[in-house]
Amino acid sequence: MSPLQIQIVEGNPHLRTLLSWQLEKAGHIVRSCGSIQQAQAPLKRNITHILVLDGDLPDNSGLEFCRWAYQQMDAAIVLLSAKDSEADIVAGLEAGADDYLTKPMSMQVFTARVEAIARRIKRCTPPSCLNYPSLRIDLVQRQVTVSERAVELTPQEFSLLFVLAQAAGEALSRSELLRRAWPDAIDNPRTVDTHILSLRKKLETNPQQPHLIQTVRNVGYRLYPDAATSPHGTLASRSSNGKFAAVVGR
Repeated sequence: MSPLQIQIVEGNPHLRTLLSWQLEKAGHIVRSCGSIQQAQAPLKRNITHILVLDGDLPDNSGLEFCRWAYQQMDAAIVLLSAKDSEADIVAGLEAGADDYLTKPMSMQVFTARVEAIARRIKRCTPPSCLNYPSLRIDLVQRQVTVSERAVELTPQEFSLLFVLAQAAGEALSRSELLRRAWPDAIDNPRTVDTHILSLRKKLETNPQQPHLIQTVRNVGYRLYPDAATSPHGTLASRSSNGKFAAVVGR
């Protein structure tokens, strides 16, 4: 099985190093940091399959970030905390955690819990590429091809295109695109318009009459490659019946 992408957010540097070493030894690709602020940009720019999150970060931010990650990401969440009361465990799981481990913990148990989640994810892992009739988005190499022509995108342009692709044909507002696709808080909808214009110039046959990236009046923008044709790949997304249901572009 191919390795999973795992992000660790743990305030204790010694524990963070140990967790990273355990998961790398298990064959996964691991990114680690000590704060939510440091984690936000990598989480928005990279695919993350599992988020290992310190629930004891200052000001209860670990639990708040768990709620945010559950709503905004398609990653499984493992919450680590020294709080071991029944109320604390329930609060962590209700915040969106898929598993809750109390500190101190056995590294063997930690690795086994992560591997159990990894097996579930790998049964429905999204493709490394999204292939439409005229558009190909390589999610691993972060490369885009239109009608077999390679297109160079800036990191921000790729992030914006990826967020639009994740929406599977649904129109997203400018504020939603700013929140999902930009690593830093920006409150200027014109920023989205500028990047959409740049994407259209690079991707569209006729940017003045855009086909791939359409404007939806009074809403925002949507990615709509080749009319109603569905992509040959799927993106993992939550549904009412399960966290890792597959959504096919429409």
